Amino acid sequence: MMSKKNANFAADLVAGIDPGAQAPAARRPGIGASVLAGRESRLAELATGSVVSRTHELVDPARCRMWAGHNREYALLNEERCADLIESIKAQGKQEMPAIVRRVKDDPAFDFEVICGARRHWTISWLRAHNYPDFRFLVDIRSLTDEEAFRLADLENRARDDLTDLERARDYLRALDAYYEGRQKVMAERINVTESWLSRYLDLARLPAELMAAFALPQDLRIKHVTAIKPLLKPEDRRQRVFAEAGRLAQVQSDRAAPMPVPDIIRALALAADPPKRSGSPKKSGKPETIVSEGGKPLLKVEAVDRKGLKLTLLPHAGGTRAEAEAALKALLDQHWS
Repeated sequence: MMSKKNANFAADLVAGIDPGAQAPAARRPGIGASVLAGRESRLAELATGSVVSRTHELVDPARCRMWAGHNREYALLNEERCADLIESIKAQGKQEMPAIVRRVKDDPAFDFEVICGARRHWTISWLRAHNYPDFRFLVDIRSLTDEEAFRLADLENRARDDLTDLERARDYLRALDAYYEGRQKVMAERINVTESWLSRYLDLARLPAELMAAFALPQDLRIKHVTAIKPLLKPEDRRQRVFAEAGRLAQVQSDRAAPMPVPDIIRALALAADPPKRSGSPKKSGKPETIVSEGGKPLLKVEAVDRKGLKLTLLPHAGGTRAEAEAALKALLDQHWS
């Protein structure tokens, strides 16, 4: 038999759903009444659609895999990239913002796949392995198509500084064919951006591997760099010179303790595409010949050429850049080295 307390609670719930239902004639005022009133209000909000109920669970991160279409490269995550999140979760004692996941049906090793929240997943996993075994992964479980998952992940991560332009660009290029049949205009409308904005990201994602080899840290490339790089790939003779220089730079990078800054790499590629103009071929006698940059800045002075070799003077303070001087030296080596 239902107790009097349970009977009163059930009547209150019915009254919250059906205004015509009869609530108990008398109820003891106080905390219980306010709690039940709050429940009635919550039920009414859910019934009218003004509040959407979400299913949040605390789960083992090991039972979650990354969605194949996730826009972050999980392998690049490390303690440094997640330092702010590590400290925040340690300070709060828990994960405050749930990751968005959907259920997995085709893999007994996992229960969920992560749509948004790779950093949160990595951080909770890292903390559990580093003296915080009781932390669990807070998830918001959704039912989503792949295209809906892509748009949701893009919307959540678009304003995040910790997602690189290259990661976002490659995600857009993949989505263009996967969900929008290669129709850039349709995709731009669906994710609510301009076609020109989307084009710059697609251009970044389409940079050829032969050129990307020049960058020791490709993730440092930004959208702003595309406008300087893309014109270097046409026509074909310039493209091949740029590819050759990219290969040389890749070797140089492998021997350096620190990677070259992106602007320096782009300048070197540009110089390879359009080598510096020289004021004339070095002569065996007569006055010195000066090699200048594309902008007319003196780079090198060829004092003399004889059987023993070339006598050169570097002009580091004449307005040219180091990359321009290196390109000029390379041109001389190519011309005179047997």
